[in-house]
Amino acid sequence: MSRFSSSTLSDRQAIWAFVLGCFAVTVGVVLHLPMFLMAGEMGFQMVGMPMDDGMIFGMVMIVAGVCVAAYGLLPRNLAAQREAAGAIDIAAPEDAEMSFAHWRLMLVLVMALVIDVMKPASLGFTVPGMISEYGITKATASLVPFSSLAGTVTGSIVWGVVADVYGRKATILLSAVMFVGTSICGAMPSFAWNIGMCFMMGMAAGGMLPVTYALLAEMMPNRHRGWSLVLVGGLGAVGGYFAASGFSAVLQPIFGWRILWLINLPTGLILVFLGVFIPESAKFLIARGRYEEAEAVMRRFGAVMQKLTIPVRGKAGGPAAEGALTSAKLTAKFVTLSMVGIAWGLVNFGLLLWLPSDLVAKGFSVGVSSKLLAQSALIAFPTIFLAAFLYSRWSTKWSLAVMIGVTICGLLGVLQLEAQGGTSSPVLPVALLIVGSNGIIAILLPYAAESFPLRMRARATGWVAACTKGGGLLAQTLSIMALVPSMEVVAMAIIAPAAVSLVLIAWFGRETRGRDLRTLDAPAVSFREATDPQI
Repeated sequence: MSRFSSSTLSDRQAIWAFVLGCFAVTVGVVLHLPMFLMAGEMGFQMVGMPMDDGMIFGMVMIVAGVCVAAYGLLPRNLAAQREAAGAIDIAAPEDAEMSFAHWRLMLVLVMALVIDVMKPASLGFTVPGMISEYGITKATASLVPFSSLAGTVTGSIVWGVVADVYGRKATILLSAVMFVGTSICGAMPSFAWNIGMCFMMGMAAGGMLPVTYALLAEMMPNRHRGWSLVLVGGLGAVGGYFAASGFSAVLQPIFGWRILWLINLPTGLILVFLGVFIPESAKFLIARGRYEEAEAVMRRFGAVMQKLTIPVRGKAGGPAAEGALTSAKLTAKFVTLSMVGIAWGLVNFGLLLWLPSDLVAKGFSVGVSSKLLAQSALIAFPTIFLAAFLYSRWSTKWSLAVMIGVTICGLLGVLQLEAQGGTSSPVLPVALLIVGSNGIIAILLPYAAESFPLRMRARATGWVAACTKGGGLLAQTLSIMALVPSMEVVAMAIIAPAAVSLVLIAWFGRETRGRDLRTLDAPAVSFREATDPQI
């Protein structure tokens, strides 16, 4: 009883620390607004303005606030908690029905992802304003999306590790607090400050998607897991792009390009508030001694608790328990999904961005190329539902393989377009690229979340997510250096890894549709043999 009371007291202190940290970050951002409002008479252009004492003090408060919030979120006695959790397994029953709690969790995570994706998506709408205000070239302005992509790569890896160690909910909340702090990117008077702050913004946003997939994979009933993973991630991604374009159309004519980053303050606080409705895993709660909360979460989501009586693959706490890549097949799967992610990044952040300019150079009108970009958003939306249907009703493994195949067909169409000198219509190859690439990103991270053991699930999914941005980093590097090759060379360079990954998926990929994810943690024995339902 004394242990429970101590835990309760500690939790109360942690809550107050988190609230205080959020307050400090919010105040730090607000201290940047007076300078922005003062620039209203100049069209909200702040280039060359000196940073006042309020802005500098605000930066200090943001850094301090993030540290205090982290202190409130991260658990104490971590080693003891992980040991206590090692003998407990929580999973939804195979035949569990979708409850109100599941639907609410999906809705909350879609809203969270819309806010999260909206920030990187707004980069394309801010670059023209930056070029005009700072008087820089387009190649120099490319440093901003490059910095943001570098941040998302770092964030995907870092937040994945943090989520596996400290818990899913704590990671989502901490990234949301950092997200609020990065809104001061819109008040930076120099281009160099914008580059640095965009890296931090990308880092804060980069981990949300893989952590969300890891949380959903652990909370959803097995037979509903596939389509819910694809649908939540896909709707969040497409919704984020639509939100970015909507805010740009409404707010940018009035407040300039900077407002697209300053709205991180209200949207980030909404993200923190949504965290209240995101449950922590029951296993994590049990390890912290919060048994009543764990039982409430299990009742709400139809989960069951069982005690492991046979150590997983040998000694408890051994390599398998720590999530090491001990299996050759697991390593092959890790490499394969990483390769798919890099190929997707090259298509999405390279080929599809360069293709409109290439079409104009070949004699197509600007209207045709612009229409292709507009159609891409419209095609992306139904592709999500198609991917969710194939993933949940047909096959997880072969759905990903089909989308890779469709993308390869689109790349072959680009090669044919280049060979004919632009005399054929670009509609079909572009449509295939859009359908294939959107299908890949809708399926890839859910498949990764279902393919790795619990203790490394978030970090493995985070790494794959980082690889999707890694391809974009390579593409943006070529843009910055003005070394963009011909579309024929680009298509040929992408076809090779895409084709290899297709073969590897077919060979090493494993069907995950309706699979009990607990078998990933104990591959040597059946779950029935490895558990004792009496606890």
